[in-house]
Amino acid sequence: MKQIEVQIMSQSYLLGCPEGGEAQMMAAVGKVDAAMCKIRDAAKIKARERIAVLAALNLAFENTENSAANAPASSAADLDLEAAPSQQLTDLIAKLDEALGDDGRLL
Repeated sequence: MKQIEVQIMSQSYLLGCPEGGEAQMMAAVGKVDAAMCKIRDAAKIKARERIAVLAALNLAFENTENSAANAPASSAADLDLEAAPSQQLTDLIAKLDEALGDDGRLL
């Protein structure tokens, strides 16, 4: 296992990577960094942990959506997929706030 140093939101991380998987790992890091920076900039959220959770949810949703391209979205049926990305993010944050209750407010 090879270790590579990467930057996500200007913070360094040392990651384990299988031999020959460097390009795939760097592509994944690029997606995570872009998703986290987009959330930070659009929602003005400062907490890295919250940004990471939202980015993970967005990426997982996109992955699910891509793998079920011919099937209707069931877990996010009321999320407007045609809305601007910032509106999608606002809707997702509202859903998370509702699910988490008063103890887990994201904003």
